[in-house]
Amino acid sequence: MKAFLLILVCCVGLFAQETGSVKGKVRTSEGKPLTNITVSAHQKEKEVKSVKTNSKGEFLMEGLPAGKYNFVFTGKGYSTGIKYNVEVRAGKLTDLGDRLILDVDRGTLVIIMGSVFNQDGLSVAGAKVEIERIIKDGSVKRVGSSFTNESGEFAFRFPEEPAKYRITASKDRVSASREIEVEMAAVYRLSLILKLK
Repeated sequence: MKAFLLILVCCVGLFAQETGSVKGKVRTSEGKPLTNITVSAHQKEKEVKSVKTNSKGEFLMEGLPAGKYNFVFTGKGYSTGIKYNVEVRAGKLTDLGDRLILDVDRGTLVIIMGSVFNQDGLSVAGAKVEIERIIKDGSVKRVGSSFTNESGEFAFRFPEEPAKYRITASKDRVSASREIEVEMAAVYRLSLILKLK
């Protein structure tokens, strides 16, 4: 029995030395960490192992046999990312770094884009823009806010689902609102006019 346990321990030790680990951090181009992204290791077109990123966008994949892998990064609402020919060495931790960037996949999101103008048709920069979701019972829930850029533009992104939103722009105590209904993933455009003095 002791001999069997000794052989088993030796085998486990050898297996651990023949495998390596990989870690990294996945985020958006703005630097926001991406949670629940699936990271999968592929070798010869077959998936060997997969893990998910944590709340900080970090992942650790252990127990990969030594060799070269392609790492695939997938998550709802984001385009797929691939890191090719990563060498995993036995007994080593390979760090893919914190610059694993995934871009928003516009095909799976509701994107509400708009512009704010004054009464003369000129762009209004720095206007506060708030967006509220109008619930079926008539109540509203604030779901985002931002400011217009130098061109008077703004954008909000939401998961694909039918909804009704109210967008309000304000500056110098003047405000204007518009409501918009969305049905599916697409880009929805609107404009708001502020009658500024």
